[in-house]
Amino acid sequence: MSDLEIRGGGAVSVDTASLDAAAGGFALVAADLDDAAAHLAAVAADLTPVASGDAEAVRWLAADTAGFADRARLLAGRLREASAVYEIVELRVQLLAAEAGGDETEIMRARVALMLARTTDPAAARAADAALTHWRRAAGAEFGAQALALAQQAGPWALGAAAVGLPLLRQVVRAHGGGTIAPGERLTASTGSGSAEPLRRYERGSAPATLAAAAARMPGAGESRVRVEKYTMPDGTRQFAVYIAGTQSLATADGDDPFDMQSNVELYGGQSAASYEAVVAALQAAGAGAGDAVHAFGHSQGGMIAARLATEGGFDTRTVVTFGSPVAAAVGPGTLSVAVRHTDDPVVALSAGGLAAPTGAPGSFIAERVADAPANLGDLTLPSHHMTAYAETAAMLDGTADPRMDAVRGVLGELATAASVETTVWSAARPVERVSRGAAGAG
Repeated sequence: MSDLEIRGGGAVSVDTASLDAAAGGFALVAADLDDAAAHLAAVAADLTPVASGDAEAVRWLAADTAGFADRARLLAGRLREASAVYEIVELRVQLLAAEAGGDETEIMRARVALMLARTTDPAAARAADAALTHWRRAAGAEFGAQALALAQQAGPWALGAAAVGLPLLRQVVRAHGGGTIAPGERLTASTGSGSAEPLRRYERGSAPATLAAAAARMPGAGESRVRVEKYTMPDGTRQFAVYIAGTQSLATADGDDPFDMQSNVELYGGQSAASYEAVVAALQAAGAGAGDAVHAFGHSQGGMIAARLATEGGFDTRTVVTFGSPVAAAVGPGTLSVAVRHTDDPVVALSAGGLAAPTGAPGSFIAERVADAPANLGDLTLPSHHMTAYAETAAMLDGTADPRMDAVRGVLGELATAASVETTVWSAARPVERVSRGAAGAG
């Protein structure tokens, strides 16, 4: 599990107050060591007339102590420098959030605070700019490296196309919004509609014991697109778990299956889609109403939909777990956000690094690894994006001792206490009006 990285998310996930406190602590230690070094030097001076050998040893000890004091002061200074850099990054994130929410008062406050911080410490401002630039460039780096390696195998023309195309793709993604859902952002109206029909219903069921077990419940085989589990808790309240499939069709216009490329483009662009509407319809038909607790798991396009369930409201979406989602969403503090991503997954690269700040409830995290390291022609089938690869990563998370998995285990553990579990598997459809030429002409 050495290649699995778990982190809080965002470009910066550092508490500047903690850095300042640590810097203050090291400064106090340095002062104490200075006092100790001065005391030892005085002792050495007293010993010189009577025990020159011992005095020399004490002088060496005084010099060492003074050296430790200098190191403590150096650490304090570096911690303060880091705090200043992170503070500027945080102010930039606050400004972006204010601009996304249209809060003019907060926009002005953030701009003034950022201007003062940059003026007070220009060096920290330059370091913050460099850190954010590096973070953005690192997004999708593994995918880019593998794509270039594959193109190199294919020949000079392919290598040249990749060398030009990858940076262009990055620019297009950023111009499109960077694959992120900002705080307060809502879907715009859809041009179509989606519906859900029950395929199978099971009266008896149980909660998934692990994240891997939850991943194994992801629909997509045959006509299944959405799986809804209704949990009746011991106190009579209800909770729901929804599992949402990824893209199933490459259709780009008015296909029967709403889990297609048309819905991908619409959702990525911030527009409601038939697949999203089908998921909401399935939840509502299963009994989920306004304010009911929902735990959403989604792969790829399903990850975008799971995130939108949290950001659109309507349900009390307490958990969002995404596998290979092309977007990163700023969910609220009441939603546990877990993003499972492969750094060599081209779909994940569409998020262009994701959000600049951590998001979600305490315990939220991003888990990343390289799923399919060697570059070969098999990469054209996107093995790192397959749900089977993400199920393997989920199993690795189950086996980790990282305490951030405790929040996920807590959710699954609570669901396991349900008095009953009812499961329904749903298909999805996009109603398509077909008008014959004769009927059209008769009008």
